[in-house]
Amino acid sequence: MDLFSGEQKNNDKNKPLAYRMRPKDFSEIYGQENIIGEGKLLRRMIESDRLQSLILYGPPGTGKTSLAKIIADRTDSDFVKLNAVTSGVKDLRAVIKKGENNIKLYNQRTILFIDEIHRFNKSQQDALLPSVEEGIIIMIGATTENPYFEVNSPLLSRSRVFKLEPLEKEDIKKIIKQALKDKKNGLGDYKININEKAIDFLADKANGDARVALNGLEIAVFSTPTDKEGKIDLDQEIIAESLQEKIVKYDKDGDRHYDVISAFIKSIRGSDPDAALYWLALMLEAGENPMFIGRRLIVHASEDIGMADPGALQIAVSAVRALEYIGMPEARIPLAQATIHLASAPKSNSVIEGIDKALQFVKNNEYSEVPNHLKDNHYSGSKDLKHGEGYKYPHDYENNYVKQNYLPDKYKDIELYHPDGLGRERKIKKFLNDLKSLSNGGDSSE
Repeated sequence: MDLFSGEQKNNDKNKPLAYRMRPKDFSEIYGQENIIGEGKLLRRMIESDRLQSLILYGPPGTGKTSLAKIIADRTDSDFVKLNAVTSGVKDLRAVIKKGENNIKLYNQRTILFIDEIHRFNKSQQDALLPSVEEGIIIMIGATTENPYFEVNSPLLSRSRVFKLEPLEKEDIKKIIKQALKDKKNGLGDYKININEKAIDFLADKANGDARVALNGLEIAVFSTPTDKEGKIDLDQEIIAESLQEKIVKYDKDGDRHYDVISAFIKSIRGSDPDAALYWLALMLEAGENPMFIGRRLIVHASEDIGMADPGALQIAVSAVRALEYIGMPEARIPLAQATIHLASAPKSNSVIEGIDKALQFVKNNEYSEVPNHLKDNHYSGSKDLKHGEGYKYPHDYENNYVKQNYLPDKYKDIELYHPDGLGRERKIKKFLNDLKSLSNGGDSSE
């Protein structure tokens, strides 16, 4: 059965390029090897026509509807499509009734593809649940939103979730080049000259969305006049104009990449949130991988701020988690929040200095046995070895502190952590100094 009744194949030439280039078989799908590669579960389910209810979750332009079309072309089931934006409970009930008749009269399954299933409210999802549970309907839901938050738990528990990832830049470039040479569905009948730099720019700006790339290419081709020889010359400027994007001079593989991230980090270290935001915006606008930016924020939350503001690390990690959860462009906001927090926080490099001094000390000095009073005594025979003997439990003493040596005797005077007295380290420095002045207890090594 043809996918989505009412579509007229004769009119496909008038449809958008992204529609015409939609994959018709697994061999035409780029990326998503994790779920539809040879031998993978979803592919086996489709090829054997043994589908169970499932949810396809991923960003726009990653192939959710294409997979639905491949399923429709391969299945012997009755395939029905609904869009959650324009459909309601009445439409669902009509499909369910049809599904019941298909089973009774023709012993035929019914597959219901619901595009943008996250748009269905609770009552609409509840109306679907009994028929899915009884096997009257095999549901395929497509969503750009996290189904674990947007789909009712009972419906979710009866479905397999397959996550589609944003397409890699190289995958987008392959799709662009395929569209340029495909004479039946693409632009192969046109004499198009486009350089690699323009293709690279277009693939970059697509941000993992094949539809964005193909729409931009189509606009560029049909808005550019031909030359005397009937050729259409496309360069980076034309592509940028077609995408309504400004060309940012930033080479992610060259010197500018390292120069800009260096300027970003130095602006944070120098407590200049305005400059840090500028470099952040430049990187995001140029298509830098936001996860790369997030990782640098996490590193420098400890390296440049550390114990002066311990919450900075939590802010940076939370920004990266938000990026994983909501994706771009929304994640620009928590990334900006983390950038501002780090740039505005008191600075200290005592953490990186402390661990680097410790590592250097360990490398340059021979290993020394753990003192007996610090050894583990929670196993049979440890008492005979006098392990743990002489250890003083701090909570048994006033202020939960007692003086004792926690290092090998010959290294007991080394100092590795030096709080510099800024931000929270001011309190840490005072606290540690106050402990040193206490006279309770004794040194267990004595």
